[in-house]
Amino acid sequence: MANAIGYVNETENGYEGALAMVNLSMPIRFSKNGDKSLDGQPDYRIYAGETDTEIGGGWIKTAKGSGREYVSITLADPQIGPSRIYANLAPVKGHDGRHVILWNPSQ
Repeated sequence: MANAIGYVNETENGYEGALAMVNLSMPIRFSKNGDKSLDGQPDYRIYAGETDTEIGGGWIKTAKGSGREYVSITLADPQIGPSRIYANLAPVKGHDGRHVILWNPSQ
C-alpha cells in the first residue's frame, strides 16, 4: 500500500511543495541537476525549504507497464530518521502540475 507523504507543484526548474509526515513537516524543492554527467547521478536534487541543504535526489524512470515517465526519489536526513525513504512522484488526477509523493513501505 502506498502512502502520501507530501505534495509538490511543477515549477520552471523542477517542483516545490512540502513533506507532511507524522513527526516532520517541511517545505521541499526539487531542482533540475544541471551538472549531471553520469547515468547514476540524480536528474533532480532535493533540498529542504529555501536552503541549500540537500536531503535527496530524484531519477527520471519509465514505467514498464504504461511507458510513462515518473520520478523515483530517495530522501535521507537525520530529521527524517535513520533509514532512507524511497518514494515516487505521481500526478494528481484533475490537477495539472500537481504531484503526490508516494512512499511504499514494502520497498
